[in-house]
Amino acid sequence: MSAHPAAVKPAQGKQAEPASTGRKSKPSRATSPPRPRVGERIAKKATGLVGVTSLRTVSNTVPDDCTGLARLAYTSAGIDLMSGPGRKGENGVTHIYRAVRRQGALHRTKPRPGDLVFFRETYDRDNDGRRDDGLTHVGVVERVSPGGLVTFVHRGSKGIVRARMHLRWPATHRARANREVLNDYLRRASRKHRAYVTGELFAGFASPEALAPRSRR
Repeated sequence: MSAHPAAVKPAQGKQAEPASTGRKSKPSRATSPPRPRVGERIAKKATGLVGVTSLRTVSNTVPDDCTGLARLAYTSAGIDLMSGPGRKGENGVTHIYRAVRRQGALHRTKPRPGDLVFFRETYDRDNDGRRDDGLTHVGVVERVSPGGLVTFVHRGSKGIVRARMHLRWPATHRARANREVLNDYLRRASRKHRAYVTGELFAGFASPEALAPRSRR
């Protein structure tokens, strides 16, 4: 068996250098912060409108109602909620609902900031005294607590406000233990009907990721 060759030592006074790879190293660049997801950008826009008493003071391109608030928030992410032809006699909420359903954005669980939230029978649209008006209200989810409390922004009777909804207790206005509001009232009482809270009138969520252009997701 032949002996191992002696290890080559660097010359005294000189430090061994690694072999060159033939490539020049690029200067390191600071990592840019991640871009907020489209839903977070939409939620931020909706939050910025809280306290506005009339959308007319913000924009004249949308109606001063719940659909106007949702459209302004979504336009900030390049999403047109009123795309596609409307149908005779339908309201704006139904138009938006049909559009997002057609694009596969509807769901009923695990809401996230920026999601649309739909409600039905929030008022007597045709004044016939019956709860037969279908979809009548829409808002934008602002945040969801770890316990499941959903806070959303919508156009209420006094302007752009926040409201709460908890789908684990959809018919409960306040928790018994700490009196925390779980579901705000969304439909007033009338001669024929009691008042209703948000969880009772909930009709579904819609995610903006399915609606946004790829360049804006």
